[in-house]
Parts: sequence; structure tokens; C-alpha cells
Amino acid sequence: VQLQASGGGLVQPGGSLRLSCLGSGRLFDSYTIAWFRQVPGREREFVAGISWSGHSTYYGDSAKGRFTISRDNNKNTASLQMNSLKPGDTATYYCAADRRAINDYTLTADFFDYWGQGTLVTVSS
Repeated sequence: VQLQASGGGLVQPGGSLRLSCLGSGRLFDSYTIAWFRQVPGREREFVAGISWSGHSTYYGDSAKGRFTISRDNNKNTASLQMNSLKPGDTATYYCAADRRAINDYTLTADFFDYWGQGTLVTVSS
């Protein structure tokens, strides 16, 4: 599967942004999808993940209560709704996919085999 992330941009603190991840090819609904983020000099951080069906979701500590991950398999898309954004959310956001199911022990970048190109989110006044 090939992934294309979009929706990044400049937003003021407290604002919202919605990122999208478009998957090409068939069988998009057989891939676990996740969002990671990275700032220069730091490791890629898990943000949120969603199961094949969308019934199970996982969130990193920084995203809990503010971000929501969802997917629409009919449109081959996954989204990350980000609310109450803070300057600390500034990063390049990547969507990732894998054929395997995720759980609380596999929420790391090295688990995922497929990656999109990243979209930059800047939270600043």
C-alpha cells in the first residue's frame, strides 16, 4: 500500500486541524493505520492507531482526550482530528500502515512497514 498524508499547516494554539491519510491500491481495509509525529533530533512518536475495522483505537499520552483517529475504508482514507492544539504538537506527522494487528505492545515506529511522506503541523501564534 502507498500512503499520502495531507492536511498539515499553521494553526494557532487552541485551534484544530484534521489530517488525512489516503491509501492507494486494494485491500486498504486489511491494514492497521497509525499516525506518528517527529521533530528534528527526536525519535518518531506514536500518536494514534486504528484497527482494520476501525473498532479498536489506540492513543499516545499526548493525544488522549484531544485527538481522534478514524477511518473510512470505502474511501481508502484514515483521518486524525486534532483539537486543542498546543505549541508542543508542532511536528511532522506521518501516517503508517501494517498488515498485522496492533496492540498496546506494538505502538512503535519499527512495527510499521509502510509510511507516507509526512505533513508538517505548526502550532504558533
